Amino acid sequence: MNTMQLNTQHWQYLNDKPVASGLLKQQAEDFKVTEELGYAMVGEGEHIYVELEKTQLNTAYVAEQLASFCGLPLRQVTYAGRKDKYAVPRQWFGLHVPGKTEFNWDQFTLEGTRILQVQRHNKKLRTGQLKGNTFEITLRDVREPEAVINRLHQAAQQGVPNYYGSQRFGIQRISESGEVNRGGNLMMAERMLNGEVIKNRNKRSMALSALRSWLFNEMLSTRIAEGRLQAILPGDVINLTGSNSIFVADKETEVLAERLNRQDLSTTIPLWGKGDIGSAGEARTIELKTAARYSEVTSFLAAQKLSMERRAAIIWPQRLECNQQGDTLIIRFFLPSGCFATTVLRECLLTTELA
Repeated sequence: MNTMQLNTQHWQYLNDKPVASGLLKQQAEDFKVTEELGYAMVGEGEHIYVELEKTQLNTAYVAEQLASFCGLPLRQVTYAGRKDKYAVPRQWFGLHVPGKTEFNWDQFTLEGTRILQVQRHNKKLRTGQLKGNTFEITLRDVREPEAVINRLHQAAQQGVPNYYGSQRFGIQRISESGEVNRGGNLMMAERMLNGEVIKNRNKRSMALSALRSWLFNEMLSTRIAEGRLQAILPGDVINLTGSNSIFVADKETEVLAERLNRQDLSTTIPLWGKGDIGSAGEARTIELKTAARYSEVTSFLAAQKLSMERRAAIIWPQRLECNQQGDTLIIRFFLPSGCFATTVLRECLLTTELA
């Protein structure tokens, strides 16, 4: 087997590569995230939902501390998704506490956290069970801030490719020569592909997730390169915005094209696993052609306990606000669950992360 290297720097932009630049995450407070569950608590039940603000802490570590504080097995503490360590997220945790047990949350004194609210609910908080996230991002030392603002408004109108962000692939560093060193999760994925067995369950899971996300980005980039991202092809699997509903387009129609322009729906790209990709016609031909180039990756993913899924190809930042203060930009927008703010920024400016 030839040694395979998973590169990330060649992925296509929807528009020309940005010329503007700026600093991202100069400090943790420059990247704020607020989870929106999309439903209200009922005020009773055997699940306690805790919303807290955390700084410089991993989601999994906070879950461990909550379990310890409540005297619960770790499996009884859940969260909708992981959030960046080098950021200030407001995040929900779910604790399964059968019975009437209550806790004095004033005594939970984990440094770097602040309890915002505690409520009871009758259902478990599950991974991905989230309407989305509102981001407040501060960009500093921005060159050509007006160009960034214009690009952001363009992104809100036409959308951006729904790439997995750099966080999925692990920490990336920029060398003194300007070369981007690949993330640790992606390097673990390479080692797995090249025959190494990763025994640590958590590390293996992150490596598999990085590999699957990398292939998705490759297939999405191919679609952009062919000028087909904003077109509906015969056989495309279509996702209705804000839902898990999908259907196959028999042909491109004016009605579907208009609904795409209205942001009612998006084309999708396979998240590789075992099973059929679900598309047909021209769309299927393009997807299988790309998959054939990376048969080593598709075979490996299909051999794992992963089912074939689909992910929207386009996302639109919603509720966009831009506040310019000299060469500093403060940006606010909402994205659906599972989408990356850094993916929106990628289309608007070249960022240097100090985190």
